[in-house]
Parts: sequence; structure tokens; C-alpha cells
Amino acid sequence: MHANRAGDQEAIAFVRHGSRMLNGVLEHITGGAEPTVVFLRAARLGESVLHIGLAMVQGARHEHGEALEVAAQQLDQAVTVHPLRSADDLSVDLDALVLPGGESTTMRLATASGGLLDAIFAWMDANPTRPVLGTCAGAILMAMPGGEREPYLHVEVERNGWGRQRRSFEADLEVSLACPAPRNAMHEVRSTLEGHTALPVGGVEASGNAMHGVFIRAPRFTAEPRRGEVVARLDGEPVGLLDGARLALTCHPELTQDRRFHRWLLAQAASAKGGR
Repeated sequence: MHANRAGDQEAIAFVRHGSRMLNGVLEHITGGAEPTVVFLRAARLGESVLHIGLAMVQGARHEHGEALEVAAQQLDQAVTVHPLRSADDLSVDLDALVLPGGESTTMRLATASGGLLDAIFAWMDANPTRPVLGTCAGAILMAMPGGEREPYLHVEVERNGWGRQRRSFEADLEVSLACPAPRNAMHEVRSTLEGHTALPVGGVEASGNAMHGVFIRAPRFTAEPRRGEVVARLDGEPVGLLDGARLALTCHPELTQDRRFHRWLLAQAASAKGGR
């Protein structure tokens, strides 16, 4: 009898120890990974989860990942980000796409073997109502997709239009894009997409139409668009264009704390998904 009692106590202690270890592992996994927790909770409640494709070729792609995480929390929207490196990665039913910056010629060469860029353009052709956000070189690719493809933005664009690297600059913009305001106040969020911590970025989101723009070896729209509308200007010159569900910026919003363009992407994706 005493032997059984002792065995029972040992079993209980083992289970408790195992439970503490499991809780510790779960805390380690989910600590600082709030979007993952939100994603699982939303799935349990049957809420709509948005699947966002992020081209992982060049540029501040991890910073875009962080911006999407913050925007999702600001809107209380469940989101999962899918890194895209080859055509096979687009087999997921994506709700939106992000084309980060970089060097457009290098991006074309780097994606040739895996067919990523062609697959992205094919996805855009097949899903004209699903939103796409292109920044810097992403804007060039949307205006000049190459081959026999029709441009996704009807505007003239000049590579390195502001000058070479040393001509990079920051300036205040006037933004007229209609996008949802944050529902939740946010504290600092550090993204760890694929285990890579995004660079810390400064500043705060301005109120009204003002926005701080970061231009790094940026392209330049050399005229008003032939179609669509201008949604961001620098001293009267267009730096942000919207044509249907395609939004392109010659600056880098992911390198600021201003998440309005990423909130726009998520809001448009949710609206398009609700209508499918």
C-alpha cells in the first residue's frame, strides 16, 4: 500500500514537472510573438485570417514583415505572412502581396531561376482585385514588368531618379490615401520573421495628411500618371500612386513608424476577401 502511494506521488511529481516544462516551452515560443497568438485565437473563433505574400528578394523585407505585424495588431486583424522565394511559394491562396525595394535589375536576375517574379506577375494578372503594395524598386517593377506584359501602373518612372546613393534623403510628404485609423494603441513591436529581427526604425505616425518619407536611391515618377490617382506628393511631385488595387511608392514606409499604407493593404485585402 505504501509502495503504491509512493509510486503515485512520483507519478504526480513527474506530470507536474512535465507540465511546467511544457508551459515554459510555450512561453518561450509565444513570448514576444503576439501575432502568432492572435492568429491561433482567430482561427479558433472562425474569424477571417489574411494571408499576405512578401517577396524575399532584396530590400527591407523583414521591416515590411514587422510593419504588417504592427498594422495587423492596430486593426485587430488576424494575419499570417508568407515569405516568397520561388514560384512554388505562391501555391498558397494569398489575399495580398508586398513587393519591397532593392535594385530592380538585380531583382529580375535573382528571381529568374526560381521563376518568382513571373509567378508574382501571373498572380497579379489572375487576381486584379487583390491588393499589391510596391515600394521603391517594387514600384519600378509594377510600372515596367518587362516582356510583353501590360504595366500595372500607367506612369513614366526613372530609376535612381533622385540621384545615386549619396543623394538619398528624408522629407515630409502630403498623403491623401484613405486608410483606416488604428483601433489599438501600439507599443514597440519587434518582428522576428524567419528568426531575423527587423531593424529599429524611428519616428511616429503623424496625424492628418503629413508623413515622413525615406528615399534611398529612389526612383522618380517623371510625370502625372496616365491612369489612377496620386496619393502622396513631395513638394507637389507624385511619389505615391494608386490604380485600382495597386499601390506604389517611391519611398520606404517600412523604414518609419507610419503604418498607414500597410493598414490600407490589410483593409483592402479583407474587403476583397469578404466579397469572394
